[in-house]
Amino acid sequence: MSDLKISYFPELENVKKAAATLKGVAALTPLLPSLNYSRKFEAKILLKREDLQQVRSYKIRGAFNKISSLSQNDRDKGIVCASAGNHAQGVAFACAKLKIKGTIFMPAPTPGQKTEQVKMFGEDYVTIVLTGDTFDDAYKAAKTECDALGKIFVHPFDDEKIIEGQATVGLEIIEQAEEEIDYVFVPVGGGGLASGLSTIFHLLSPKTKVIGVEPEGAPSMSTSIFNKENTTLRLIEKFVDGAAVQRVGDRNFAICKEYLHKMVTVPEGKVCQTILDLYNKDAIVVEPAGALTLSVLDQFADEIKGKNIVCIVSGSNNDITRTAEIKERALLYQGLKHYFIIRFPQRAGALREFLNEILGPNDDITFFEYKKKTSREDGPAVVGIEIQDSASLEPLIARMKSRKFFGEYLNDKPDLFEFLI
Repeated sequence: MSDLKISYFPELENVKKAAATLKGVAALTPLLPSLNYSRKFEAKILLKREDLQQVRSYKIRGAFNKISSLSQNDRDKGIVCASAGNHAQGVAFACAKLKIKGTIFMPAPTPGQKTEQVKMFGEDYVTIVLTGDTFDDAYKAAKTECDALGKIFVHPFDDEKIIEGQATVGLEIIEQAEEEIDYVFVPVGGGGLASGLSTIFHLLSPKTKVIGVEPEGAPSMSTSIFNKENTTLRLIEKFVDGAAVQRVGDRNFAICKEYLHKMVTVPEGKVCQTILDLYNKDAIVVEPAGALTLSVLDQFADEIKGKNIVCIVSGSNNDITRTAEIKERALLYQGLKHYFIIRFPQRAGALREFLNEILGPNDDITFFEYKKKTSREDGPAVVGIEIQDSASLEPLIARMKSRKFFGEYLNDKPDLFEFLI
């Protein structure tokens, strides 16, 4: 798909106007040092806490800036948006504050915590429509409604007023920082925050390297920059729902390819580990997209040593019902959780032998599914085992094989894994 010819780049004056518009609406979020991460990486790591916004993400900035710019005629028509959650909350908040009717299309798998928040912020001014599996599905449905009813579409990222609103994050960082910032790590979904923030640093702090971070399963900006054209991904992993789009904005791509120093990706399992670490060590609750920038620091450990670093913590709209999945993904990523098809001999004492002779002293069975006895010499069971050290895996498999218990290792067979677990 060829790109639109985009010549828009945010102007500093317009970003300052957005900051004035947002005064008293968007919080001036703190830029706080992280003791844990600063020690770990021997650097000054600062967290821009956009998770502390009233709607728990930076999205209020762009949404309110855009909607407040509409003419009275456009306001009377009502607005429509599509969102995986955070933009929806920003739009809902703006609709209620400005007394504008809005219809918000969200993907059907959106965590319930986010839809409830949208209802709370929007009060009686918004209607929620759950449709499709991804943001892109919701986006198409929203555009159809706009075309049919003549309503105004508030894009979550590919819009000048949205970009200028998100760019105010960059203004605040530069004003709050006591020293020149060497690196800023910014999460990338559709590219609204990355394009606005990178523009501000290009204009006001050109020596600062702005690094965009995407989930490994949805590398839409990385792919587009590599291809030198905005590219639509056919399939994406939707776990990091706040940063999982099949196609970034055309305006956002045009800006990011010029002003981002680099685009990198992070495995979803690493993101999950960061979520747990932030909660357990710092009492900070983040959603998956909010953990992207801290998750990537390992990749830059040598480069950032002794430097001044800012990580954007973009949001905290995490559904507590996802905690089990987050822990599971983190363990799988660390190599501490493993699933097997185990072939148990059809005789008394086989399970006891497996527990006593095969498992290590600190291994724990966390999943066990055994269908029924068969007339064959052995019967399969799906077994999940949590180990204390990833180095214990190979000896464990070796013991299974030596005693004829081993059937299949499932972690590296994604289709079978998804079917059985």
